Amino acid sequence: MGDLLELTALAEPTHFWFRGFRARVGPVIRDIAGDRRNLCMIDCGCGTGYNLQMLLRPYGRVFAFDLAWDAMRRARAAGRPLVRATLEHIPFASGSFDLATSFDVMQSVPDDRRAVGEIARVLKPGGHVVLNVTALDFMGGEHGDVWGELRRYTPGRVARLLEAAGLEPVRISFFFASLLPIMMAVRAAQRVAQLWREPHGDADLTVPPAPINALLSALVRGEAALARRVPMPFGSSLVIVGRKPGR
Repeated sequence: MGDLLELTALAEPTHFWFRGFRARVGPVIRDIAGDRRNLCMIDCGCGTGYNLQMLLRPYGRVFAFDLAWDAMRRARAAGRPLVRATLEHIPFASGSFDLATSFDVMQSVPDDRRAVGEIARVLKPGGHVVLNVTALDFMGGEHGDVWGELRRYTPGRVARLLEAAGLEPVRISFFFASLLPIMMAVRAAQRVAQLWREPHGDADLTVPPAPINALLSALVRGEAALARRVPMPFGSSLVIVGRKPGR
């Protein structure tokens, strides 16, 4: 896990995928927050802690947790307070948070139903959850194998998961549609390569040469802007907003 988190930490500031992710999710969080600057928020499975800056400065106070000791060390070194925990057992009181986030974690949680139930429990009535998860079974590949991916999602599966936890689905939308042809080609090549070798490392986290990375960054940022107005019909990820009834 330490090596994977090292790769992630190196990639997060500049890799086109992370740029596209922030361009898509950042405005979603901004819409939920509105003009409020006193939100109590929690990031569930914070990894390196890099994404906490999307929450911390503008909108209020942020708590976080992760299971991996390496993740905790990195996040604490960056000055991020957090505890060690799992999504299936969140160590905070019920009704504590206005906003809960979890980015690319749910697909690797053994009991995702319980995990979403725990998120719902710690939300205040009227609070929101923002999730990013992997989508579509046929898009599985080495990246998922290395990170312990247990499942991928469809909009219907996510809606049922939220509803089972007593949350109202507000928005469930595909993302990274623009990258899907490239990713499908990469996944096909990986499956062929796996005929004679085991997955090792995570090549998906390698930052491409600067011109290619800039081009792909522009592509996914353009998609993020478009996706705010036009739903994507497919994609390798799902961006999810749920709401706890009340208030």
